[in-house]
Amino acid sequence: MTQLNEIVSWCDQTLSSAQFKDYAPNGLQIEGTSEVKHVLCAVTASEAAIDAAIAMQADVLLVHHGYFWKGEPYPITGMRGHRIKKLIQNNISLLAYHLPLDAHPTLGNNAAIADLLELERIEALDPNEKFPIGNIGYLTQAVSPETFKAKLQDTFDFNIIHLPAQVKSIQKIGFCTGGAQDFIAKAAAQGCDAYISGEVSERTFYEAQELNVHYFACGHHATERYGVQRLGKALSEHFSLKYTYFELNNPI
Repeated sequence: MTQLNEIVSWCDQTLSSAQFKDYAPNGLQIEGTSEVKHVLCAVTASEAAIDAAIAMQADVLLVHHGYFWKGEPYPITGMRGHRIKKLIQNNISLLAYHLPLDAHPTLGNNAAIADLLELERIEALDPNEKFPIGNIGYLTQAVSPETFKAKLQDTFDFNIIHLPAQVKSIQKIGFCTGGAQDFIAKAAAQGCDAYISGEVSERTFYEAQELNVHYFACGHHATERYGVQRLGKALSEHFSLKYTYFELNNPI
């Protein structure tokens, strides 16, 4: 039988979570049963994910997007209170890792994107970051923007938004999953032909044109499905646990 504190300690150390300044606490957010047999993974700790954990008799809900974000009100009421009540009443722990799960070089969301797109020579998008949360990679050969968009469409099964630039072909690509559209400026500074993230803003349209970097919005959820699955699998292999991934396809 695996103890909850063993799982938390292993995740904290593996992801170097104490090294990150984040927008929410990383690690154990809600403590449930001390003995763990089954971990359910999901991108976000939504009520649907919690209900799935209850139905599957999971002991831990492992997510990328947990609770207690900076700027949120302190009272545990309303929608968030309802979710937390369900977790506590069913003795389910909530384990959440945000930026550490983006940045991990093998388990992280960005590492998964690099593998899915078959990018090579991976480097930091921001060379000044000790644990880069954005990366740069290279296609084996340059392709047209239209060909690259089709590849992204097939990879993420998402209605890709392409904000075009003037550059005619794409080979050097910056990427950071989720809501990192403003890192397009970092991609431009590093001479990237294109930049990938999950979301897009009105201002990004002009930035892509003026910075001459093709921008591709591939979905916040769609680009961040992979880290929790990789972490869940690594946990299951290390501790001989059962793990399950819960998918609730979010179109954003």
